[in-house]
Amino acid sequence: MLSPKQEIITLEEYDSLPENTRAEVFDGRIQYMASPSQAHQAILTELLISISSYIRKKKGDCSVFPAPFDVKLSDHPLTIVQPDILVVCDKDKLDGKRCNGAPDFIIEIASPGNSSDDYIRKLYYYKKYGVREYWIVDPKRKSITVYYFEGDLLSVPYTFDASIKVNIYDDLYIDFSEISKHADL
Repeated sequence: MLSPKQEIITLEEYDSLPENTRAEVFDGRIQYMASPSQAHQAILTELLISISSYIRKKKGDCSVFPAPFDVKLSDHPLTIVQPDILVVCDKDKLDGKRCNGAPDFIIEIASPGNSSDDYIRKLYYYKKYGVREYWIVDPKRKSITVYYFEGDLLSVPYTFDASIKVNIYDDLYIDFSEISKHADL
């Protein structure tokens, strides 16, 4: 039996969703998201602190945002994502409501129920629309996969005891043994 064809959503329809709705849009088709787990949120918090502290210390021009914060990758077809963490260095992409265009750096924290979204679907869209660097943090596997789309580096796997260089910066390293310790993993 064929499943009913999902309607294409417009930007106006997306913008009219209730504010607490967790949803993304891929090629005009909406996908609702479940609330994240405690481990997910603990990792997100620790990563956000590390990246924010670095940017402040360096008096950098980039801004870091946690989910939920919309990133409109494309108008036609409408593609809007809510990465767990995003770093935007081009302030012209920010309109007070969302980021319009690809952020420089995105981190997704994989959830057991939909990890294929991060490893397959989002990897495709982030590379296609010009994200410079993309990390997938997988609490279940205790691994981090780094994709740096600007260099020769396609993907590199790390474990939760590694200190990992953020490739868009010259001297930012994130120590996942510290992240794990503070997130009680």
